Amino acid sequence: MSPIKKVIKMAITSTPSIKDGCLLVRGNPLLTRVPQNVVVSSASSGSAFAGATSKSLSSRHVFSLGVLEEYKFMCLFRFKIWWMIPRFGKSGSDIPMETQMLLFEARESALDDDNPSVLDTEGKFYILLLPVLDGLFRTSLQGTSANELQFCVESGDANVETTQVLEAVFINSGKNPFELMKDSIKILAKHKGTFSHIDSKKIPPHLDWFGWCTWDAFYTDVNPQGIKEGLQSFSDGGCSPKFLIIDDGWQETVNEFHKEGEPRIEGTQFVSRLLDIKENSKFKSLDDRRINLHEFIDNIKENYGLRFVYMWHALLGYWGGVLPTSEAMKKYNPKIAYPIQSPGNIGNLRDIAMDSLEKYGVGIIGPEKVFDFYNDLHNYLARSGVDGVKVDVQNVIETLGSGYGGRVSLTRQYREALEQSIARNFKDNNLICCMSHNTDSIYSSKKSAVARASEDFMPREPKLQTLHIASVAFNSIFLGEIAVPDWDMFHSKHVTAEFHGAARALGGCAVYVSDKPGHHDFKILKKLVLPDGSILRARHAGRPTRDCLFTDPVMDGKSLLKIWNLNKLSGVIGVFNCQDNGNWPLKEVAEDMNTVPSTPAPISGHVSPLDVEFLEEVAGENWNEDCVLYAFNSGSLSVLPKKGNIEVSLATLKCEIYTISPIKVYGQDILFAPIGLLDMYNSGGAVEGVNCTMDISGCAISIKGRGCGRFGAYSNSRPSSCLVDMQEEEFTYNIGDGLLTVILPGECKVRDIEFVY
Repeated sequence: MSPIKKVIKMAITSTPSIKDGCLLVRGNPLLTRVPQNVVVSSASSGSAFAGATSKSLSSRHVFSLGVLEEYKFMCLFRFKIWWMIPRFGKSGSDIPMETQMLLFEARESALDDDNPSVLDTEGKFYILLLPVLDGLFRTSLQGTSANELQFCVESGDANVETTQVLEAVFINSGKNPFELMKDSIKILAKHKGTFSHIDSKKIPPHLDWFGWCTWDAFYTDVNPQGIKEGLQSFSDGGCSPKFLIIDDGWQETVNEFHKEGEPRIEGTQFVSRLLDIKENSKFKSLDDRRINLHEFIDNIKENYGLRFVYMWHALLGYWGGVLPTSEAMKKYNPKIAYPIQSPGNIGNLRDIAMDSLEKYGVGIIGPEKVFDFYNDLHNYLARSGVDGVKVDVQNVIETLGSGYGGRVSLTRQYREALEQSIARNFKDNNLICCMSHNTDSIYSSKKSAVARASEDFMPREPKLQTLHIASVAFNSIFLGEIAVPDWDMFHSKHVTAEFHGAARALGGCAVYVSDKPGHHDFKILKKLVLPDGSILRARHAGRPTRDCLFTDPVMDGKSLLKIWNLNKLSGVIGVFNCQDNGNWPLKEVAEDMNTVPSTPAPISGHVSPLDVEFLEEVAGENWNEDCVLYAFNSGSLSVLPKKGNIEVSLATLKCEIYTISPIKVYGQDILFAPIGLLDMYNSGGAVEGVNCTMDISGCAISIKGRGCGRFGAYSNSRPSSCLVDMQEEEFTYNIGDGLLTVILPGECKVRDIEFVY
């Protein structure tokens, strides 16, 4: 190796640093004109922290990191207090307030081995900036019209001040963006000690079963009879939920700002307060009003085969907190507090719920009593047969830090109390976090293992369907390293049901709907749910493929969204056309978008085995680097080399799912790849294992297959026979494309499938 080459390689692998007013990452200037008060300190594995100092004390500082120009990026920002969405751009002016993750695509300038005078600019790498928590201060990123990249640090309490934050922004880089994110979150979790990576958390078992949430079915009018009618209608169609979320509407609440018979003042619907931890009159006996939530839950579990029942509640008890004058609540010493929204909360989109709480106040329980509240509530629910809780409206706590040591401190105390109560009262970490997209919560999550990944599915908002799919996929790049992303419910009988169902099949998430009783499409549900109520859940969070990371799948008019995941022995890619059906909030529509035809033409793209990250890890030995691609909707089967691709063309709100199975070589000449259950969206999720035995008489390929129905595989030759659980079964073989099909009869279970050659 030449001395010049050695020097270049050392520069490229060095820790981020500031030199000559530039922030250098792998020798590349990411930012120019870096102010002298910016400090960079090394962390571990080539990562670093950036911070800054000020001459004055303050509870909120805005520091410049430097000027950002002509770097392709994707960021995640809170467009309103509760939720993140992605944004794409090339300079500092494109970065919104409340940015919580910033990922750049860069190219290394390395000397060519054969000609040291020629620079190789093809080598891509990725730079990640994560604004984090530094002591009692929380950081976010934002850009300016002058292309400055700023970071804002704030405590949320005027009495919590500082002149410096030295570990405010985490900086790391790597060749693989998904490994980069995973490694970075693990480094931060170890260094900060305030949260945990998803790999070290207990995963709630409800994720592997089909569910029903009562929200869109009833909203706050939920009642026992309606729940029974809904469960019965699922049962009648042969697709029964195994987990149930009884959403908002079961609690005893009061709205002091609305008198019966008078018109409602806008915004007061969000300020109702909790009176008691026990259920309201709808869930009590009509005769003597004795409490019978337990009786009801026992009844629906016994009659409808439910395994898990979750109940909804807000982090503060209810939207407006708890009622301080309630006899049942006085023991927790609640008081009315008035949220103080930071400039970040109102700098993008204001939220009517938050504005209402700011005006009318919240009944807050102090951190010294909040564990008692959670423990009493959860203990009561657990004794009533409830298995877990969905805890909503979490981000409100960031606005209530004044007088409690600030937003970071108060959030952490609430989160610790919540997780402690969950661990004490529900055995399987049965908690779903919701409206918790602030880094105060994210970086205080030690045990919480499931979190909603986007704003609600909104069945009556046609222009939000594509945004929902795209936002979850991009948010999962970040959130998926800390929790299993929850894609929210959807409707099986809806114009976008196929679109939503397919996305959830490969999202690695829970699959649950919010159908009204009697309003179901069982054809779609049975592509997601096995007869025993289980689902074929993929192994990781579904995320955009690498070639989609920096393209806008909603508004650029040309890009398809591809989402990848892995099963035990195969990959899966969903391709979605999210264009021409809605616009990102706070994103201006280009003038030429007005000329888009009312019926836009289909968009084309390509799918390749290379789109599936880490496919070689599930392929194992004997892989010849060819793959089978099975297209779910078209039923077509293609054989491709690892670097090959096929074209896909989709109209708006249409999708296709590809199972990508590595072809193995068995014996001298048998090429074989299991596909899985051909009538399930995530076909490959049904394949549990493959083994081969050889003797002088030939070759037998054994597959552990889960479920029932049409099971498919690719083979380059026709087997002589097929056995299922040692019983010979008929099979079909298509000599044209090599598709081998056998019907798995009877029960929905893991069975042994053997093809003999």
